[in-house]
Amino acid sequence: MGILKCRLLYLVGQLRPGGLERQLYLLLQGMDRKQYRPAVVVWGICEDDVYGSEIRGLGVPLHYLPAGTSRAAKLRSLRRMVKHMQPEVLHSYSFHTNVAAWWGALSTDTIPIGAVRSDFALDRKESGPFLGRLSARWPYHQISNNFLAARTVRQSRSFFVPRRLSIVRNGVDLHSFFMSPLSTKGPARIAGVGALFPVKRWDRLLHAALNLKKKGLDFHVEIAGGGHLHESLEQQTRDLSLDHRVRFAGHTVDISGLLARSTFLAHTSDSEGCPNVIMEAMACGRAVVATDAGDIPSLVDDGKTGFVVPRGDDTALVDRLEKLIVGRDLCKRMGEAGRAKAEREFGVDRLVSDTLAVYRAAGWEDAQPVVAEPFVLLSR
Repeated sequence: MGILKCRLLYLVGQLRPGGLERQLYLLLQGMDRKQYRPAVVVWGICEDDVYGSEIRGLGVPLHYLPAGTSRAAKLRSLRRMVKHMQPEVLHSYSFHTNVAAWWGALSTDTIPIGAVRSDFALDRKESGPFLGRLSARWPYHQISNNFLAARTVRQSRSFFVPRRLSIVRNGVDLHSFFMSPLSTKGPARIAGVGALFPVKRWDRLLHAALNLKKKGLDFHVEIAGGGHLHESLEQQTRDLSLDHRVRFAGHTVDISGLLARSTFLAHTSDSEGCPNVIMEAMACGRAVVATDAGDIPSLVDDGKTGFVVPRGDDTALVDRLEKLIVGRDLCKRMGEAGRAKAEREFGVDRLVSDTLAVYRAAGWEDAQPVVAEPFVLLSR
């Protein structure tokens, strides 16, 4: 087949510019690739597979399952790959490919690992009633990047949940996202980063911006991200007469540059897991105003590294945004505290060691086992 054997094989839905794709890249970048010989299999091809070239740049073999074929054909192709490559671990990095990883490793010595990358209920819903249930149950060992999803699983009485769920929080490249000086001149620059999808609730930020404008505050908003709501959000911006205050920058790979020229980050999502941009903003020394979605309340220390506001409390959102617009000294103090927390908790070394610890707990025999033990929230 012309495919080399590997020790760690990763299965991912696609390699578009998204959070889980970024985390897979960071995991591969941070591990000892000579020792662990990782490879990646991509379930589906999309036009903006931006991380494909990034992963190839690491020297990691990248394989795509046949495009335009049925799910059954892809499963057969994946199983042939597993038998040929004989990986020690097959880790599904996308929720909807979990059951495929389990089936691909069935009756082999390969240990399958699944993933819960966002809100558990949302992952199941978006995967559909049949695939959502199967991927929630198999593989038996799964990794969640957030405590909220894990608590949802623990409280569930359904059969369709993983038997063992470990927590491995996302990581940040602290060298790429570094502390940068905060400008004290000119209007406050509010950064927003994320896909232009309904769940991200950019309309909430736009209405907050309208209220801030009515208060006579001096600010600009720059939102980076692509998605199908781009045109409608730009139209809403014009309807609210905010087109001179709000700019949609589209997809950008230079998130660190965007954060460096910002005063602080605003994140108004309705649903999250462990959002990368929150940690990236803190690593850049930027205060954060965010809703209480997913693990955000444990990432942002309310009143210390930023502000956490309840979803739906628009008055509180406007109030916290105003505090940072007029308080550059407060932005600076919160940013410095955020960077300190990022250095303590968000590094890529921790992402790698925690992930390998889960593999080991699932039965993987590593010649040089890591010291860390996985945080297991559920074991049945």
